[in-house]
Amino acid sequence: MSKPIALITGATSGIGEATARILSKDYRLIICGRRKDRLEKLRDELETDVQILSFDVREKEAVFNAIASLADEWQIIDTLINNAGNAHGLDLIQEGNTDDWDAMLDINVKGLLYVSKAILPKMVDRKKGHIVNISSIAGLEVYPRGNVYCASKHAVDALTKGMRMDLNEHGIKVTSIDPGLVETEFSEVRFKGDSKRAKQVYQNYTPLTAQDVAETIEFVLNRPAHVMIGDVLILPTDQASSTIVNKKSK
Repeated sequence: MSKPIALITGATSGIGEATARILSKDYRLIICGRRKDRLEKLRDELETDVQILSFDVREKEAVFNAIASLADEWQIIDTLINNAGNAHGLDLIQEGNTDDWDAMLDINVKGLLYVSKAILPKMVDRKKGHIVNISSIAGLEVYPRGNVYCASKHAVDALTKGMRMDLNEHGIKVTSIDPGLVETEFSEVRFKGDSKRAKQVYQNYTPLTAQDVAETIEFVLNRPAHVMIGDVLILPTDQASSTIVNKKSK
C-alpha cells in the first residue's frame, strides 16, 4: 500500500522544513513555499516521493492553480500542515506599518484559508483527513507591541475551532499547534533582516527548536483513528507565558 500524502506550507525553513524531514519516513510529501531553490534542495535530500509547489499563500489564484496542477494521484491529500506564517515588525499600534499589518493578515489568516479551501472538499468527499494549523502562544495571549500579529494568531485559533465544528460530521481531525519561543528565521523576518537583534531574542535561555515542534506534529498525527488532539501549547521550559521568560547566563 502506498504511503499517505501530506502537504506542508512554508516548507522552505524552520518548522515546515523540520516537519517535512520527520514526516518523510511515513508520508509522500507535497512541499510548498515561495523559494523554489530551497524546495528543490529539500526534495533532493528526502527519501520519499516529493512534489514541490512554489507559490505565495497570499495570492488566491496562485494557491488554487498550484494545487489544481497536481496529478490525480497527488490530489488525495490525507494531511494538511498549514505552517506558512510570518510576523512583521514589533510596533506600538499607533505607530504600526500598514504594509506589515497587511502581510500578517494576508499570510497568517487568508493564506491558511485559501490553502484549506483548495484541499478540504476532497477530504470531505472521502470523510477522512487531518488539518494541522501551526498557530502560536500569541493566539492564546496578547503581549505588548504584538497587537496585529496576536490578532492574526487569535484568528487562527478561532478558525481552528470553527473548522473542527464544521468538519466534525465528516470525520476530519483538526489540530492547533501553539508554540512559544522557537529559534527559527521568525525573528529575523520580524526585524526585517536585522540578524543581531533577532539573535538577541534567543539569548540567555534555551528556546525550542523546529525539531521539537516537528516531533510534536508527528505525535499528533500518529494517534489512533478515534483520537484527536485538539490543541497543543508547547513551550521551552524557560518560558511560562508570552512575557515571562527565565533569562539567565548560560
